[in-house]
Amino acid sequence: MEKQNNTIGRRKEAVARVFISKGSGKITINGKDHKVYFQLQYLQNQVELPLKTIEATENFDIVITVKGGGIKGQAEASRLGIARGLCDINAEWRPALKHAGLLMRDSRVVERKKPGQKKARKNFQFSKR
Repeated sequence: MEKQNNTIGRRKEAVARVFISKGSGKITINGKDHKVYFQLQYLQNQVELPLKTIEATENFDIVITVKGGGIKGQAEASRLGIARGLCDINAEWRPALKHAGLLMRDSRVVERKKPGQKKARKNFQFSKR
């Protein structure tokens, strides 16, 4: 049986489990092709970016299960998971991926709503009289 690499990527509320194995360059997300799952071109590019960075777009089959968050968070979580998986496969790719900023976990999440306020920072309108 072929060795399969297993990593995880997160962004906002999205969590992506990424399974990488040697193959023909097929990327499957939740049972669908990545171009069907992410219909916007820039989201497809986000998912493909780690493979393009190391010039290995046709070398690996990638299966991703992603849940939570919106489509942008899911795409970026997938990108981080793929980049981490590629580092596990070959440590020589790490500097190129790191230089492209693909190994950094973007920890920004939505600020919580505070009690007595309309949103996280926005207050109700103040009336003096």
